[in-house]
Amino acid sequence: MTNWGRICAERLNALARVSEPGPGVTRLPFTPEHAAVLDLLRGWMAEAGLTHHLDDAGTLVGRHVGDGRKGTFYIGSHQDSVREGGAFDGIMGIVLAIAALQKLKDEGASPDCPVEVLAFADEEGVRWPTALVGSRAVAGTVDPAVLDMTDRDGVTLRAAMEEFGLAPERIGKIARDPATALGYLECHIEQGPVLEQADVPLGVVTAICGIERHVVTLTGETGHAGTLPMATRRDALVGAAALVAEVDRLAQETEGLRATVGELHVAPNVVNAVPRDVRLTVELRAPDDAMREEASRHLQDFAHRVTGNRGVDCDMQRSYRQPAQPCEPLLTNALARAVGISTGRTALRLPSGATHDASAMADLCPISMMFVRCRNGVSHTPDEHVSREDLEHAVEALSTFLAQMT
Repeated sequence: MTNWGRICAERLNALARVSEPGPGVTRLPFTPEHAAVLDLLRGWMAEAGLTHHLDDAGTLVGRHVGDGRKGTFYIGSHQDSVREGGAFDGIMGIVLAIAALQKLKDEGASPDCPVEVLAFADEEGVRWPTALVGSRAVAGTVDPAVLDMTDRDGVTLRAAMEEFGLAPERIGKIARDPATALGYLECHIEQGPVLEQADVPLGVVTAICGIERHVVTLTGETGHAGTLPMATRRDALVGAAALVAEVDRLAQETEGLRATVGELHVAPNVVNAVPRDVRLTVELRAPDDAMREEASRHLQDFAHRVTGNRGVDCDMQRSYRQPAQPCEPLLTNALARAVGISTGRTALRLPSGATHDASAMADLCPISMMFVRCRNGVSHTPDEHVSREDLEHAVEALSTFLAQMT
């Protein structure tokens, strides 16, 4: 029997060697590394019997034609990485999709409907201050204004795409017809410890968490740390500390909520002066928008109340909002059955706290996601790892799922 876990591991090792010099994997869109990865993927797509082409958003599309019903089912992920990232984030989903279709071809059990494997160019948003360009182009929601964004070397996204041999002015023509889009499946490393703690190789995603971010500015009054009485102080950092503690308490006590203060700046930031100004960020994530929005209201009320009691002014402005994207129940249940067949265990269901191309594809069609266990729950580092055995389970589950697409 073909050992698909070993084959996928070897392919992922080959892809990981296509990287900028340095630790881990650094593979940014529209670079020589991107081009080299596409060459490898084209070869494996051909082995799987897929035709392929590169669209004008830089997405490599491998197509299984199918003989049955009209409409297309999509499966994919992204080929790019963060700087000094790992060998599995994103690219694993592409490798597994190709392997699953090749397995079905070899067994004479290919799906009746057309299937497209989508290898998106830029999900991470590392080179330019935008992300999900390829998946948004397929979904018909890409903003042409992003083409004028520049990287740290002053190169616009438009210029980089043109240098790569693409025609970015045609990016609006990539959009698929929702009437013929049957659904989308993305396979991804979990990027967390839940599957490992449960001792299961695969999980089924219930929803991609919604996200909102706030910039909080607290303004008090500085003074000499030795001469300003405690009772009269307007210490902005004390107010900020209370808010940071409340952010953590709220998330600890609200099942499914993730809340993080990830950035904090203090002025004048010297050892012998009372802090006058503090700027910090609050990020909230939840699989349910109502939960996230209630947390936002609570924290805004808390921030104004606790700082007002200390004579500190508070300004809290939302800087970003992305709604939650639930996975489609019929696809999710079919995927759970396939995972159960592959692993011999009831599929564990869990939300995704990270954003994926699936969140953009949800504007086109129903979505589903499968997670694969990653060692120690780590991601975005060179330490990312998925075992050959878990890769084998994933190929089996994906091929079982796709064989149902009749």
